[in-house]
Amino acid sequence: MADRGLLVVLSGPSGTGKGTVIRRLLEDNPQVRLSVSATTRSPREGERHGEHYFFVSREEFEQMIREKKVLEYAEYCGRYYGTPLAPIENWRNNGNDVLLEIEVQGGAQVKEKCPDCVTIFLLPPSEAELENRLRGRGTEDEATIQKRLDAAKEELKEASRYDYNVVNTDVGETAREIMEILGREREKHNGKQG
Repeated sequence: MADRGLLVVLSGPSGTGKGTVIRRLLEDNPQVRLSVSATTRSPREGERHGEHYFFVSREEFEQMIREKKVLEYAEYCGRYYGTPLAPIENWRNNGNDVLLEIEVQGGAQVKEKCPDCVTIFLLPPSEAELENRLRGRGTEDEATIQKRLDAAKEELKEASRYDYNVVNTDVGETAREIMEILGREREKHNGKQG
């Protein structure tokens, strides 16, 4: 039987490059799976239901909460985001490490429910670079960008609560650093089981 996989919380402000780092991790590491979150926000151009997010109505999301079908959830900028539970358990039981890309509120909920999870906070090289990345997307209006920048300042205060802080200056290097962290954590985790 395979060792149970790790549950890995990856958080960080919008614009830190979480999506790009995760794509690299998935490309380079077949044992890593990405939990697909559910959200009530509208899809951005190119996003597909079930691949990038499960796009659901507010009513559907609230039903998932009532039926305890989400590991965690948070409301962010007026929209729900949450983690469906069943796929995570299946993957972990098969020995896969599962990444959760979630906001700090959700990260705290997961840590409370699953104290053995590994928490990693992704930081931008600087606040100026974070703003450049958000503006460079070209997907949001000025009011939304300002909301995200204000939220980022609050989220950055939570970095010290995470097991690891990783600054994303280079995608390849950041992905390598995260895989090294997971390797160390896997050794600790499997040692406890033995």
